[in-house]
Amino acid sequence: MKSTYLLCALSIALASPSFASDTEQLTRLSDQTSLAVTIYNDNIALVKDQRTLTLDHGLNHLAFRGVSAKIRPETAILRSLDSSISLQVLEQNFDYDLLTPQKLLEKYTGKQVQISRTHPVTGERSVDTVTVLSTNNGIVIKMKDQILINPVGEYIFNNVPDNLRDQPTLVTQLTSSSQQQQTIELGYLTGGLSWKSDYVAELSNDDSHLDLTGWVTLTNQSGTAFNNAQLQLVAGDVNQVQPQTRNRSRYEAERMMKMQSDAPLAEENLFEYHLYSLARPTNLANNQTKQVALLSATSVPVTKQFILQGNPYYYSSRYTQLGEKIKVGVFVEFENSEQSHLGIPIPKGIIRVYKNDSKGNAQFVGEDRIAHSPKNETIQLKLGDAFDISANKKQTDFKTVRHSRPYNSAHESGYEIELNNAKSEAITVTVREPIPGDWEIISQSHPHTKVTAGMAEWNITIPAESSHTLRYQVLVQY
Repeated sequence: MKSTYLLCALSIALASPSFASDTEQLTRLSDQTSLAVTIYNDNIALVKDQRTLTLDHGLNHLAFRGVSAKIRPETAILRSLDSSISLQVLEQNFDYDLLTPQKLLEKYTGKQVQISRTHPVTGERSVDTVTVLSTNNGIVIKMKDQILINPVGEYIFNNVPDNLRDQPTLVTQLTSSSQQQQTIELGYLTGGLSWKSDYVAELSNDDSHLDLTGWVTLTNQSGTAFNNAQLQLVAGDVNQVQPQTRNRSRYEAERMMKMQSDAPLAEENLFEYHLYSLARPTNLANNQTKQVALLSATSVPVTKQFILQGNPYYYSSRYTQLGEKIKVGVFVEFENSEQSHLGIPIPKGIIRVYKNDSKGNAQFVGEDRIAHSPKNETIQLKLGDAFDISANKKQTDFKTVRHSRPYNSAHESGYEIELNNAKSEAITVTVREPIPGDWEIISQSHPHTKVTAGMAEWNITIPAESSHTLRYQVLVQY
């Protein structure tokens, strides 16, 4: 055939990366001179893409290729970094309808294309003009007076529609005050980029110290690769407006901060958040997960705790047995301070704790999730329930007593908590009882501490392989 055509079977071969009009100017990744990416906690990132190019004086149609497939076009800001040149954006469109065989057929619905078929016996090739009727759940065409479904053959198209692109492209109509070479910067917010923190802690043999290592896990599902990017991470809960009609988020872009440290991730304050900067450029391939070192601390002092947590419901009614062989939680606690070899803002994440067995093999002993933890805050981790420690709890007394104003009711109840220690060494169990209303401990076998308005706490030491019983009487008024 003498006419120029594009052949499509199961895939499409593209002879040129551009499918737009002749008046459109393309800027590709080869024009890129700098790339900076700031990733926030909630699947949102700020991209600053700088490229060097020459625009025409006056009106330009600029196709900005290589942007994120999940760009939020309403947040895009295009400017010239040359103060002597003025750019004015008149219109912009984000073309995210990417070229595929299916998309190309869809664009030709109701239009004529050609189909090339080869006879299975003679091998003779024939080309017919057909009309594409539908591409839903299969291909329906009209050829002469016949309707065919899913015909075997190769479709021939004379061109590709301008609104189909092989890459996500931001098309901008703008004016430039100069035709000299300049560096422009496109800044925008995008989804598809996220990060999280994970930590590994190794307990010492006597459970008195731990070594802590932190990792940042980066995930890129934006549909675009970010190569040689200056990477920064923001830890904190940035407010995002939730529109009523669409489940999309947007916010005013924060200014990018310069990296000033050779550490793997240097930390600094940013507004009411914390900014972590990678000291070297990195590559983030599409659909890639990457890990970067965040922190490392050794010999962090820890305190191990055994905690029995109660419930408030049994202080206002009559019960008998409240539980047998109740599990006692195992916790470790440490200070995020310089004295503890830490003292840095720690982003939220999961801390997984290991301990070596008698043969020196690291064994997993539990994990817990922590919130954003500023400097000098106490971090407590629940690792599980103790195997050798249990409790039996029962209510020994309950009665309604006369109440005084302004109360409407009053109850006096007694409780007995038997704590069992099967370990070969003495341990201390913290018993925490959330007591509702206005309460007063009338009698007790061990002294308590009123840690909050609604919480009584006892610390009971239990000798090795023995039991100890806590008894107390409480008056509760409502």
